[in-house]
Amino acid sequence: MKSTAPSSSLAARDHAVVWHPYTQMQTAPLPIPIVRGEGSWLYAEDGTRYLDGISSWWVNLHGHAHPHIAARVSQQLSTLEHVLFAGFTHPAAVELAEELLSLLPTTQARVFYSDNGSTAVEVALKMVLQYFHNQGQPERRTFVCFQNSYHGDTFGAMAVSSRGAFTQPFWPLLFDVEFLDVPVPGHEAETLAQLDALLLRPDVAGFIFEPLVLGTAGMVMYEPDMLSEMLRRCHQRGVLCIADEVMTGFGRTGPLFASELLSEQPDIMCFSKGLTGGTLAMGLTTCAAPIYAAFLSQDKMRALFHGHSYTANPVACAAALASLELTRAALCTEQRQRIEAAHAAFRREVEGQPGIRAVRHRGTILAVEYDPGEGTSYFSRLRDAFYQLALDHHVVLRPLGNVVYLLPPYCTTPTELELLYTVLRRMRELVLDFIPAPNLPEILHD
Repeated sequence: MKSTAPSSSLAARDHAVVWHPYTQMQTAPLPIPIVRGEGSWLYAEDGTRYLDGISSWWVNLHGHAHPHIAARVSQQLSTLEHVLFAGFTHPAAVELAEELLSLLPTTQARVFYSDNGSTAVEVALKMVLQYFHNQGQPERRTFVCFQNSYHGDTFGAMAVSSRGAFTQPFWPLLFDVEFLDVPVPGHEAETLAQLDALLLRPDVAGFIFEPLVLGTAGMVMYEPDMLSEMLRRCHQRGVLCIADEVMTGFGRTGPLFASELLSEQPDIMCFSKGLTGGTLAMGLTTCAAPIYAAFLSQDKMRALFHGHSYTANPVACAAALASLELTRAALCTEQRQRIEAAHAAFRREVEGQPGIRAVRHRGTILAVEYDPGEGTSYFSRLRDAFYQLALDHHVVLRPLGNVVYLLPPYCTTPTELELLYTVLRRMRELVLDFIPAPNLPEILHD
């Protein structure tokens, strides 16, 4: 057994034994050791505090170590920590399913529990494929997705996500899908034409999408009316529609769920991230009654054979129920509206300035696409410079190449928001240093 000297820092100990996600471990700096959280702040081992501008990968809704969620988790731990969910149930799972279904679009009738966003998507894909198999249409197995979409890192989720650097080693193992251009304003007709052509095919089974905001694509946004029309055309052809609300759910886009803004509703919905308020890992997939009915039979082989050891974990369910109580409270609505208004004001301030290509905003999500005068990528020097600049200001952000987004916890105060905006302004100054002088407006040469 390895021994660790008591004087070793937490970061050094981590580096000796841990493999981190999305990280080139040979060249990456030591991780920042966080030992506690409170509100929108994270506290490092050396006492430095960092403002969490991205809700720790979009999961935290109400602030770190929230006492209400902590109390409910503690209570559940002293009552029932876990029970297998095949042939058994427990109060927290039933209550959470009842509560969610009362809030979701009326098309949703059943809840299937899993343990993260990727597995919530895997469940949805398997529901669609087996639905058609059980209906005697096994040839319907093709999915339609958006270019630059992201739905997770398990194999099915990777298959319905954009092909890129992160998935390249696995391309030969991913099933084929059909990609559509994202219907950003001004390009809706092209996307509809692409969709119409695909819907003529007899093998199309499902359309999976991130409603209104494509997260890792750079917070690319499109309009509810357009998505509603796409769903309507899919339904006319019997194609099932999956709303991946893993990021957009629980108030991020304004309403409780992005799908509330649609006039045509999805058949299946996927949730994770904010589901437990950022407290515990959990995934959840809901579906319409006809989908569930297609699995009912005297034939056991028509059942959905999918499960996880920690399916519907009682402690995670308790955290989700507590978080949902906070999300539905008037205070949370006021907090979200305040962040939305502040984002809108910042957008008006910086939109069109030199060094900024576009500013996108919906609900509590704000994204600034900087223009360094050339194309950038996730691996660019500019991305690394943005990341370090934020840390230098004691702010946690995770730039997507030349796109920097804010997705803060709802408890973030006006003063804390102003710190985030200050960092974005400093990033614009940094971008101007990257732009070759001939590309700058004359006023910037003075």
